[in-house]
Amino acid sequence: MPATDPSGDPLRLMAVHAHPDDESSKGAAATARYVAEGVAVLVVTCTGGERGDVLNPSLAHDPAVLADLPAIRRAEMDRAREILGIEQRWLGFVDSGWVEDYVHDAASAATLPEDCFARMDVAEAAEPLVAHVREFRPHVVTTYDESGGYPHPDHIMCHLVTMAALDAAADPDHAPRLGDPWVVPKVYYHRGFNKPRFEALHRATVAAGLTSPFQEWLDEWVDRPEDEDVVTARVPCSDYFGVRDDALRAHATQIDADGWWFQVPMEIQTAAWPTEDFQLARSSVPVDGVEDDLFSGLRHPGDPSEERMDT
Repeated sequence: MPATDPSGDPLRLMAVHAHPDDESSKGAAATARYVAEGVAVLVVTCTGGERGDVLNPSLAHDPAVLADLPAIRRAEMDRAREILGIEQRWLGFVDSGWVEDYVHDAASAATLPEDCFARMDVAEAAEPLVAHVREFRPHVVTTYDESGGYPHPDHIMCHLVTMAALDAAADPDHAPRLGDPWVVPKVYYHRGFNKPRFEALHRATVAAGLTSPFQEWLDEWVDRPEDEDVVTARVPCSDYFGVRDDALRAHATQIDADGWWFQVPMEIQTAAWPTEDFQLARSSVPVDGVEDDLFSGLRHPGDPSEERMDT
């Protein structure tokens, strides 16, 4: 039975990401949990990852991969979509490529390829997303914060475009041709890459007598005031960590199946940190304390999923 809002309308989640594979590395277990509960999930991917590197050493010199990486990445996205049980749409913009210490300003943008996503006018780039928001009418949208989660040009642009599109989609005077206006009740930023999580996984891995893949990360971690106490929602989803990992492996050009993503045994992960974490950015419904459900305040009172969370 689909999860529904108080009017009986099926609940809908939209996740806006910069590249194919981001949907599998950020929030994928929560996504799989919501799909299992009957929530409709739409992933919108801003770019095709055309200028990304082949990060899997076993494929880094494969001539078939190097000959047409964009097509390979689209096929990987198809497999991940099937594993997660989601719908997915492309915005069709071109990957900007990685730039070290990127800051979104005119000078930095001028160093990027002319045809890339990060050099586009934000309002113009938001228009196709406005159409998707108005058509899909999500109750919840997830995306990245102002820093992009990390300072990749496309991630920062993804934040800017998403927030602009949400404002425009809600405005009844904006582009009626794109559909009826829709106000998204709740918007969240992904916060899976937070220090307390990595510290907990590191401690549990070491305590089990294993080598932690997080030691170097923690040694080099730079604390930022803006990152303190930002997690406002912890969604229990450890039952779906396996689905997340399968979706990650589908992106074989980006994810090494023998790499650090998979070095911590599942039983340690589920015991040490069984949630995926988010920060509430906007809400039109009251929120009290740390949530355990992105749809808190939006579900039908008789929703079985809500009853399970209350027990």
